[in-house]
Amino acid sequence: MSQVYVVGVGMTAFGKHLSLSVKDLTRQATNAALTDAGCEISRVQAAYFANATQGHMDGQHMVRGQVALRAAGFQGIPIVNVENACASASSAFFLAVNHVRSGAADIVLAAGAEKMFSEDKARMFASFDGAWDVHDTEAGKARLLAMGKGVSPPAESQSSRPYSVFMDIYGAMGRMHMREFGTTQRQFAAVAAKNHAHSVNNPLSQYRNAYTVEQILAAPPITYPLTLPMCSPVSDGAAAAIVCNAAGLKSLQGTRGRAIRVLECVLQTGSDRSPSDLEHHLVRLAARNLYERAGIGPQDVDVAEVHDATAIGEILQSELLGLVPMGLGGPAAERGETMIGGRIPINPSGGLESKGHPIGATGLGQIFELVTQLRAEARERQVQGARIALAENGGGLVGVEEAVACLTLLGR
Repeated sequence: MSQVYVVGVGMTAFGKHLSLSVKDLTRQATNAALTDAGCEISRVQAAYFANATQGHMDGQHMVRGQVALRAAGFQGIPIVNVENACASASSAFFLAVNHVRSGAADIVLAAGAEKMFSEDKARMFASFDGAWDVHDTEAGKARLLAMGKGVSPPAESQSSRPYSVFMDIYGAMGRMHMREFGTTQRQFAAVAAKNHAHSVNNPLSQYRNAYTVEQILAAPPITYPLTLPMCSPVSDGAAAAIVCNAAGLKSLQGTRGRAIRVLECVLQTGSDRSPSDLEHHLVRLAARNLYERAGIGPQDVDVAEVHDATAIGEILQSELLGLVPMGLGGPAAERGETMIGGRIPINPSGGLESKGHPIGATGLGQIFELVTQLRAEARERQVQGARIALAENGGGLVGVEEAVACLTLLGR
């Protein structure tokens, strides 16, 4: 199988960009990736464009990528639209990698953009309502919330303000983790405090304020055990990556020393299982496949970006990926093992909780961070000596787990 490289990455700041359109954000990210790769736009032979909410937010359906990328200067090439919930951008990357591996092209673009923030809060939060089975909404919600039975939320631990129903589901997953493994709310807060501390040194992060564990515990509640700083915000933003094969790399002479290898990339959908059967969780299964195909294990990973739509998500994913033993993600975070300088740094970017979560760009934002880390260009948030990096990006809900997850291993 031919080797694939990431030769260019670009990313906008994540946040609230009321004056910018999807076209504007896409142009910024793709221009940055082209510049980083030393690649002229005419050299790109195909593109995959990720977006999940533009149809809901402004009515642009069916040809989002052709519209956004035409405005960025891409035309006359194959352009494929990718919608895969919060895993849309990583799925676009997966497809770009496999397009190159197939031999169909030497240089391919993966890009993702999302413009989610709106003054109309009801419309904004409703953008998540289609990310599960809409024909099974009430039964599905009851099934998911049942995971939290046995741990009673304290009084006044739920927000009266609108928020995504996915936070209720994450809360139930968190209470299940508390019931099964003894995880504490303080340990979830330790994850959030770590990620907000990391984001202080990320100039592209939506939030750049540090919080103590005590401040996070005292913050406004969302749904127990979550408080506001433990949850990802609604975000606008875009990110892009240019991937190539050996022939493409040879033609881009100026970037050869900064190219990062794609060791492996897998895409996995969920399956029917009981909530407690975590050994058959889709991320657990995908991780086994990923490590086997790459010929390495979780002990070889130096740095990871995982899907922390909440702090609960980071603890669960760190365990499913084998970065910490099952059930011990909370104590590991509390001991500082997952911070920069710890045993296995997770989310040095600040993660979704602090960097932001424009869902059509999120997975490529992870790739941007990990490529920056492997190039040793992350400055104050640099993970020293990083040589192998892991990204995990999940999306949607079907049954009792994510509908889809994409995992990527990168190496120097």
